[in-house]
Amino acid sequence: MEKDPDTIVEHDIFPFIRIYKSGRLERLLGTSVVPAGTDPVTGVISKDVQINPTTGVSARLYVPPHIPSHAKLPILVYFHGGGFVIETAASPTYHNYLNSLVSNARILVVSVEYRRAPEHPLPAAYDDCWEVLAWTASGSCPDEWVSVYADLGRVYLGGDSAGGNVTHHMAVKAASQGIKTKVSYYVTHGLEGAAPLVQSLKIQ
Repeated sequence: MEKDPDTIVEHDIFPFIRIYKSGRLERLLGTSVVPAGTDPVTGVISKDVQINPTTGVSARLYVPPHIPSHAKLPILVYFHGGGFVIETAASPTYHNYLNSLVSNARILVVSVEYRRAPEHPLPAAYDDCWEVLAWTASGSCPDEWVSVYADLGRVYLGGDSAGGNVTHHMAVKAASQGIKTKVSYYVTHGLEGAAPLVQSLKIQ
């Protein structure tokens, strides 16, 4: 009896993904998600915004609580890690980290939900991240949080792992397109660089 191709492993990239002969893809890590909303610990508010309905590209936006009506906040466009194949902007790791960062630094964060490989090979992720960066920094962003609170003179880029790679590519392209950004950091989630980052975002 011939085996079901849906159960025959063709590529086992442990511990990240497993691809079956039928083409079915199984992600082994980074599949948990948490909803946007008000964080009960920090009071930080987040929401999900669709950027491109055709590609499905979206972003999770974060703002601190109790923003004065006249305030203009630094913006951090954040690119999550995961080797371009796992994790999302809604992963607990990134959601909790950015809640903490926004609370301490008093910034606006745009966390990019880009398309992942292998379903969408590179440069799909780069294209998506660029689209969100341009959407954020255009000066005519339709989102109310960005249009009201964002200080477009203080746009930072940051990410970890694959997101660090994206940060580099976005910084280079932004410079060539005349979008002024600052590369904040390349980090892992040990948060070793969190304190200096918080201070730099507050004072610049």
